[in-house]
Amino acid sequence: MAALDGLRILDLTQYEAGPSATQALAWLGADVVKIERPGQGEPGRGGAMLAGSGYFFNWNANKRSLALDVATPEGRDVFLRLVPGFDVVVENFGPGVIERLNLGYEQVRLVNRAVIYASVKGFGSEGPYADFKCFDGIAMAMSGAFSVTGLRDGTPLPPGPTMGDVGTGVQLALAICAAYVQKLRTGVGQRIELAMQEAMTYYMRTRIGLGSDFGEKVAPRADIGRGALVTLYPCAPFGSNDYIYVMAITDGMWQALCGAIGQTELTSDDRFATDAGRNKNAEDLRLIVEAWTKQHNKHDAMRVLAGAGVPCGATLDTRELHNDPHLVARGFVQDVAHPQRGSVKMMGWPARMSESSVPIIPASSLGAHTNEVLSTELGLDGDALDQLRARGVIA
Repeated sequence: MAALDGLRILDLTQYEAGPSATQALAWLGADVVKIERPGQGEPGRGGAMLAGSGYFFNWNANKRSLALDVATPEGRDVFLRLVPGFDVVVENFGPGVIERLNLGYEQVRLVNRAVIYASVKGFGSEGPYADFKCFDGIAMAMSGAFSVTGLRDGTPLPPGPTMGDVGTGVQLALAICAAYVQKLRTGVGQRIELAMQEAMTYYMRTRIGLGSDFGEKVAPRADIGRGALVTLYPCAPFGSNDYIYVMAITDGMWQALCGAIGQTELTSDDRFATDAGRNKNAEDLRLIVEAWTKQHNKHDAMRVLAGAGVPCGATLDTRELHNDPHLVARGFVQDVAHPQRGSVKMMGWPARMSESSVPIIPASSLGAHTNEVLSTELGLDGDALDQLRARGVIA
């Protein structure tokens, strides 16, 4: 039995912040019905930047697709007829859109008093920025994430992972789970709102805590690390991602590093006898370690150092990630069916639960479950479905 078996979700989300939340819940066993516009579907399915990119495929596995135009009066009525049979409604439309659709919390709650209504907004529904549009990078810029990313004396940089979207989505999924537990105890639903700017600041707490003195100072850029023992080192053959990241943060790890690179005499060198000394003489130490890493490729360097007890990691690129022997051996990378490309590699859900397991089900084609959902949930027969389809309400 899947952990969230029985939890039912109507998914009005698009792009990434909302879909990442509902996919997480689907991978925990929830029944997620994704509602999309007939024709193009949600924006993540297409457009010049996204078409064929795998973007939609990676954020919408394990969901059923219902092609329903909720912007029409008839489509809105069908949606509201579905709501009583579901526990959760999730949306992440831009400012004012859900209000124009007349499908906000108060309207939905009229037909399901116990509904959990969850929203992602860039800056929340109130405050000076409430009407501003927001995407992933904007949320990260406004949380301080750009300001601590990049070389110490360089420009601020966007972090690579789309944490503004997905980081918010995972928090939303957690909040929905908590609300569902509360509902099981009390029978009462509630409204949930996640502001992307606020959600991103959660991931900034270490940088804030270490570098800003409770907001009195400006935290520095992360650079490539700190000193010689928490930093990146180049490796052969010196391509753009041929680096290893080392974090030898204790005396024991320092001694293990010295042994692994064949420099045990460094442990008795007065320059490096203490943590303070290693920091003071970081440039000398860095040159010694770098001379060793440059003689190895990043994978061999990691095997030697990690095998000796030194925390480190090769800088994997995205192709290497899909073929990483550890991720493959653990079943995290799986081969799944793609409607156009046949078998493709896809990352799974990271949580391992001994009493709950849900296989990856590839993202559905637009409207693949329209008939199934409406006939099962609302009892619509073939003629009724054909009439809705002829009027463009469903597809």
